Amino acid sequence: MNTFPIQPLHQFAGTSAAIRRPKEIAYFSYDDHHEFHLDERSLRYYYPPSIGADLSKGSESFQQLNDTADDHLDGLLKTIIDLEQRTGSRIAADVITWRGMMTKIMATPFDNMGGFEMNATKFQDSIFIEENHEYKLRSKERQHSRPGRPGAPSQDLMSFWGYKFEALSLMPDQWDPTSRDFIEGREDMIVNNYAQYCSVVKTGIGKAKIVIGGEVDAVWDCKPDNKDSPINWVELKTSAEIENDRDVLKHERKLMKFWIQSFLLGVPKIIIGFRSDKGILRRIEEVETKSIPVKVKKQGRGSWDGNLCINFTANFLEWLKEAISTDGVWTIRRRDRSPTIEVFKSEDFGHGHILSQEFLEWRGTDWEGKEEQVEAARVKLLNSIGTVS
Repeated sequence: MNTFPIQPLHQFAGTSAAIRRPKEIAYFSYDDHHEFHLDERSLRYYYPPSIGADLSKGSESFQQLNDTADDHLDGLLKTIIDLEQRTGSRIAADVITWRGMMTKIMATPFDNMGGFEMNATKFQDSIFIEENHEYKLRSKERQHSRPGRPGAPSQDLMSFWGYKFEALSLMPDQWDPTSRDFIEGREDMIVNNYAQYCSVVKTGIGKAKIVIGGEVDAVWDCKPDNKDSPINWVELKTSAEIENDRDVLKHERKLMKFWIQSFLLGVPKIIIGFRSDKGILRRIEEVETKSIPVKVKKQGRGSWDGNLCINFTANFLEWLKEAISTDGVWTIRRRDRSPTIEVFKSEDFGHGHILSQEFLEWRGTDWEGKEEQVEAARVKLLNSIGTVS
């Protein structure tokens, strides 16, 4: 077993490691039935919600996605196959994963309570990382079994408040072609969390080249025609109104997760909806992502440090490239409150279910000079997801 020390934190202090600005290289959507599509049909646009809205309204009719199935990296891998078929070049990256995994890693120095368990495999010089599904389900079960404060809203209701805030803030098109009736009727819409727009970005932290897939909530204006230009994404979050000193520290810790999630995908703006204990939307605040670590350091309690998170991640990924040196299935684990991250091999050969057979077949074939076969493979991919070429 290999172990990476989290403590002492001062070993990661200092000037921030080099960062490569996240650039969207591909995208995909899940529609209102959570069907996968290689397009941007679920892209949404931001328009401010009405202050005073009741975030509990419609909770009884919430159409909630059942996420007990293990989807592995399938959607991300399909999108990479499609991108490589269209461009004729293979994606080169040290790490390929979901944003959620990178968020857990990057938050590690200051998330003393949180553990995680991930599956990883090495294939063609890239490390592919997914969440361990059994660990995820056990964690959710533990969370739901914890007794709440007397009179406090349930975890399920507070989770709904977040989805409701999104429904109140999103439009399917830009402001001009969207009707006033739609905008004013958002409060009465049935909330559904099946639909998602997922951005796939290429980025880098330290020496590690990373490809990350993750959901983005909305775009502020529109996606630019120039693919090299940054996109004005918006991340939507809810938070309890700050009433006392304890709330200040709690919110500051929340801001770390908000910042990391947006930082990783290149989201420049976070819209926070502050709500009462009863779920009434009191105010909204627009926060520039890049300003958060500075404000926490200069104006807050200093409960976390952005540069240290970046340096920790750069060091860990560099170490991970050495630790996961062969194929097989590896476990990346941090036990609750542990001062180390453990990496060990759990299966000696193969890639488990982390990589789909479809992806292995695509990457395992020499396609150079075989344009007709590549086109046939692309048609097969599109047909498998019900997309007409």
